[in-house]
Amino acid sequence: MIFTNQLGFFQRVLVNGIAFIALAGLMPKQFYVSGILVAFVAAIVLGLLNALVKPILILLSLPITVLSMGLFYFVINALMLQMTSAFMGSSFHFASFGVTFLVALILSAVNVIISTYLQRH
Repeated sequence: MIFTNQLGFFQRVLVNGIAFIALAGLMPKQFYVSGILVAFVAAIVLGLLNALVKPILILLSLPITVLSMGLFYFVINALMLQMTSAFMGSSFHFASFGVTFLVALILSAVNVIISTYLQRH
């Protein structure tokens, strides 16, 4: 395997699903997930969007990502979460784009920590 620090698709779905449940519990007025099954379905939708749509957005936004020294990548992550929310409907939604951005930052950090931990063990 070329990228040993990368989680597999289903491992990432599991991590993201658990993170969605935890974040919805920590921010109940800002981030709503109607149930555990919805969290895991949303994680699958996010994974599919990340595989199919995100590479196109990254390519199209490359100039602004370079100018922002990579920080625009977090905006793309937030957009992926907003798209997931749009697909999931009222069972998975955010109060504002700011909350979506915050969840995207936390989700990125959780994925880096879990990937690093699994790589070492």
